[in-house]
Amino acid sequence: MTTTIPPVTLDDVQDAAARLRGVAHRTPVLRSRTLDARVGAEVFLKCENFQRVGAFKFRGAYNAASRLGPEHLARGIAAYSSGNHAQAVALAARELGTTAVIVMPEDAPASKRAATEGYGAEIVTYDRYTGDREAIAKGLAAERGLTLIPPYEHPHVMAGQGTAALELLEETGELGALLAPVGGGGLMAGSATAAKGLHRGIRMIGVEPEAGDDTKRSLEAGRRVSIPVPQTIADGQAVDTPGELTFSVNLRLVDEIALVSDDEIRAAMRFAFERLRIVVEPSGATPLAALLSGRVSGLPGRVGVIVSGGNVDADRFARLCAGGDRQD
Repeated sequence: MTTTIPPVTLDDVQDAAARLRGVAHRTPVLRSRTLDARVGAEVFLKCENFQRVGAFKFRGAYNAASRLGPEHLARGIAAYSSGNHAQAVALAARELGTTAVIVMPEDAPASKRAATEGYGAEIVTYDRYTGDREAIAKGLAAERGLTLIPPYEHPHVMAGQGTAALELLEETGELGALLAPVGGGGLMAGSATAAKGLHRGIRMIGVEPEAGDDTKRSLEAGRRVSIPVPQTIADGQAVDTPGELTFSVNLRLVDEIALVSDDEIRAAMRFAFERLRIVVEPSGATPLAALLSGRVSGLPGRVGVIVSGGNVDADRFARLCAGGDRQD
């Protein structure tokens, strides 16, 4: 399903950037000569692993939460997430003087759950393979009078996420292509809106794990397609259906989707650690994996990559880099 009026525009992203100024970090853009040589292009890595809560999600969560009126803030916020959006909403709620209730899968990484609780949120768990997190969260919100901020299916969330691409392009100038991970599609929708709003000819490339190719299938079909809940080390991309609003944007603006294997993701995490000295979580490493493994053909001379997050604990990071941790 597509909408005639885009749910998010370049003006929305620029407005979100103004709202986030001084609240969100302006994250660094890193380079690597070794990476450039391997890929055959100049690569610019927008490192959202240095963002507050360790991921891009803070941008969208704060942009949405900060627009709530005093009455809604007094009642509190609800959200559902495997980890990064959970932390983002919890921190945004704390920054705005309100409370948050987060629906998280039972098997969410322990470090992400601990961080979410550390920001003061209440956690409600469910089984990701049998439960409906959105229905659970909507029920809680209705019961308690909370405002639900979904992880991607919201115009203000998408606009906030797009500020990462906006900052990258402000620093680098025009790029031939921009790669970003795709889960529910909010980061890509916001990024594509910003990037193509500034540079119409930029090639937008989404990256998914092979087991979680719902957006690739959906774009090929021209409609949203559902798949079984993916089992992949990229827990932030374990989504079975693209969002309705996000897909309406990505169907218009995304040029292609590349798929990467779990082993290619592990190799990209090792490369980022050994060559760039940064820790990247599996979902954040998928665009880098696509470049390193040659999953994208015909690359232009200048390429941007959004490294979406770095929330992985030391033990799991070590297991993944050693080739273990077959699934979450």
